[in-house]
Amino acid sequence: MIVAPFGRFTEGRVPDPGVARLFTRENRWQARLDVEAALALAEADAGLIPKESARAIALTARIEKLDIKRVLAATAEASHPLVPLIEEFARAVGSKHGGWVHWGATTQNITQTADVLVLRDAHRAILGQLGRVLRSAAALAESSATMPMAGRTHSQHAVPVTFGFKVAVWIDQLAAHTERLERLDDRLFCVLMGGAAGTFASFGGAGRAIEAGVARRLGLHPMRVPSRAVNDGIVELVLVLAQLAGTIGKIGKDVYALMQPEFAEAAEPVPEGTVGSSTMPHKRNPQLALDMLTMSAELRALAAPALESMLHDQEANGAMTALLEDVAASAAVLAGDMLARLEVVVGGLELDPERMRANMRLSEGMIGSESLMLALGEKIGRQRAHDVVYDVAQAAATGGRPFVELLREDPLVGATFSGDELRVLLDPAGYLGLSAETARDLAGCARSVADRLDALPARVELATR
Repeated sequence: MIVAPFGRFTEGRVPDPGVARLFTRENRWQARLDVEAALALAEADAGLIPKESARAIALTARIEKLDIKRVLAATAEASHPLVPLIEEFARAVGSKHGGWVHWGATTQNITQTADVLVLRDAHRAILGQLGRVLRSAAALAESSATMPMAGRTHSQHAVPVTFGFKVAVWIDQLAAHTERLERLDDRLFCVLMGGAAGTFASFGGAGRAIEAGVARRLGLHPMRVPSRAVNDGIVELVLVLAQLAGTIGKIGKDVYALMQPEFAEAAEPVPEGTVGSSTMPHKRNPQLALDMLTMSAELRALAAPALESMLHDQEANGAMTALLEDVAASAAVLAGDMLARLEVVVGGLELDPERMRANMRLSEGMIGSESLMLALGEKIGRQRAHDVVYDVAQAAATGGRPFVELLREDPLVGATFSGDELRVLLDPAGYLGLSAETARDLAGCARSVADRLDALPARVELATR
């Protein structure tokens, strides 16, 4: 069962993406110890603390060496997010070297840098999920590239498309969000190591050298101004994840609609034995699509508080820091949970091409009205042709007589096209434009992006141990 902050789960059907695990208390505390170890080693290189003490600090920076119960009890008493952990860490290092723990740093130097380490792992996990989704979407787009269905705008039949074209739209947006996530690197993965207000005052003249040493050991970038009020990189991550949530919500909405019995053109995979309702045995509910819609709304709603967190007054405001810390963690976990569901849906989506054809026949040829209008327009002009076809279509919609029959009776249309010509013009399969080509092109794009993501390292190894 996936652990997420809002409790929307489909138990037993979705693999754990690992993102929620990254935000456990133990993992976040270990990240803080990693930052403390990198800080000590960098300070030793700069001659600020003894090298022997730095080595002792780095060797002790393991969560299993600390008394967690003692930290929890002290945290409740001190009402501080870091001091009890630092005190326990210093105790574990020992009296000889423990006094050098956390030398010159302020709380947010450690907590925000540690959060960035966790977000980096979440970022890589999310990119891995996107790669798998894109690979499945590529296969789906290719297999349905020529499968005609009704295109729908404003919930009404528009012109014919193919299902592969619909998937191409999904791919285009998912690939764009992937590229946005990749471009975050130099703004998001930064070490915050400027002391209490970002001036390096507590590090003397060695501030920039210490910052560089910490960044190198953690695989992060230095900040141009290491101010606690600078958090736009993390905010940007939340905003990109909110955009991703919008696309996943759109896909969920498409699947949700297509699963309605009135459409019945596609369905998410439903394992044998899945129960849709406690009272209606026939129900086959779009559970994964519903999960994606719910989580999409929750994640998109985090964009506003993320932006609000940029309103630090003066050099720092702890409320803004705490707000963004919670928002970023929730956004990352929700994104991982949504992508886990999307991976199942896209990889196992069931299509019914015959039902798609049947639904196109519901309008008795009217879905081909644009094709007919353009052909007629070549003879009499586009606007006049539009008026003629429009009048016939409205008569068919309100009068109960078939569209094709009224077209044959129309003096202008009947005189211009034979019955066979009308059938060809109104055939949805003959008016698909570049649907198939677009589907195949975007399948290639999806595979290219997935190949690039496969080359990314699963995790950055820290040079602190």
